[in-house]
Amino acid sequence: MVTFCDENFLCSGFASSSTDDRRFSKHIHDNVHGNIYLDSLSLKFIDTEQFQRLRDLKQLGLTYMVYPGAVHSRFEHSVGVCWLASEAIHRLKTYQGLELGIERCDIQTVKLAGLLHDVGHGPFSHMFEREFLPRVLNGLKWSHEEMSLKMIDYIVDEHNIEIDSESLKKVKEMIIASENSTSKSSNEKHFLYDIVANGRNGIDVDKFDYIVRDSRACGLGCNFQFQRVLETMRVIDDEICYRAKEYLTIHKLFAARADLHRTVYTHAKVKAIELMFVDAMTKANDYLQIASNIDDPAQYWKLDDTIMKTIETSSHQELKESRDLILRIRRRDLYQFCNEFAVPKDKLEHFKNVTPQDIICSQNSSRPALQEDDIAMSNVKIDLTRGRKNPLERITRALKNSALQRIRSVICCLHVAKI
Repeated sequence: MVTFCDENFLCSGFASSSTDDRRFSKHIHDNVHGNIYLDSLSLKFIDTEQFQRLRDLKQLGLTYMVYPGAVHSRFEHSVGVCWLASEAIHRLKTYQGLELGIERCDIQTVKLAGLLHDVGHGPFSHMFEREFLPRVLNGLKWSHEEMSLKMIDYIVDEHNIEIDSESLKKVKEMIIASENSTSKSSNEKHFLYDIVANGRNGIDVDKFDYIVRDSRACGLGCNFQFQRVLETMRVIDDEICYRAKEYLTIHKLFAARADLHRTVYTHAKVKAIELMFVDAMTKANDYLQIASNIDDPAQYWKLDDTIMKTIETSSHQELKESRDLILRIRRRDLYQFCNEFAVPKDKLEHFKNVTPQDIICSQNSSRPALQEDDIAMSNVKIDLTRGRKNPLERITRALKNSALQRIRSVICCLHVAKI
């Protein structure tokens, strides 16, 4: 159900958000965040065929074939991240607005970065860029973030959306914000780049949304409470910091993410189905020219998850092998899981990815010989985003010296206020 807010209607909700803005916003109900509000500029992007395409991109790719409830799309995730980005920046403005000089344009760019950060995803999400494209394009490294930047420019030009070039530049920088990035539009307000895609320590609203949303869709519990982190974040020395007492809450963020990777994203049956469909797309690529669209936003936006149905229902002989593989998926005749090997931590540094050729070379000659094409490998790395290091150490290092003393003062004040 969707309703519009009349200018005489006072919207209820979080006290941190602007009531004046909400009077002219569209109000929708999200199954994770409840009532959320979308401003007019965000709606100009949402109400385009390029953004609406995200409805036909499942957030978790083919995972729904193992977890039936995982049918949520990139559309609701993107809207959810936009809302959380809005909540985060409004809270900072409420508590530190004068000190930080947060302006309306800052709020707008952060919200748009959250909204548009995934607009460049391909069919079945990460599988497209991590499995399919490297195979058909000889190991090409291509990222959906870079395509998001191209797609944003295309949407603005195609639909004549009025947004100044400096704001647009900041939106794109926030989407690809990373630890080593130095291409920020200004030497001020670097904390804004911590909100949507935090390259400093990995704590951002993108994770806040997908961890809770994916867990709920798959029927799993989630003990990470992003609301506590949102409510208590503060900016110190141009970086978003957190109360010391939220140490365990933040650790649960990384632990929940790792657990989703173990139990959902890299589930043995999920990987088997993904590998089969990658094979199907690879065999269909020459005929359908799927990979040829990745450099042209005008063609790329037409690619979505319906490509499976396109192959499946085609009568062309060139797609027969691909059709047969999809039929096997439908009939649950999946690639068989053989074994897995967990690499000891002390061996990780020098351990190379295992290849089908490695398996072939280690065969027992007394058994029927396997060919390289008979084997599919999946090398998976699951950690807390910082390899063998504790991700919370990254946050601690940012709070040394005077900054650490200041955060202690902030914590003290918060505790006094609470009492």
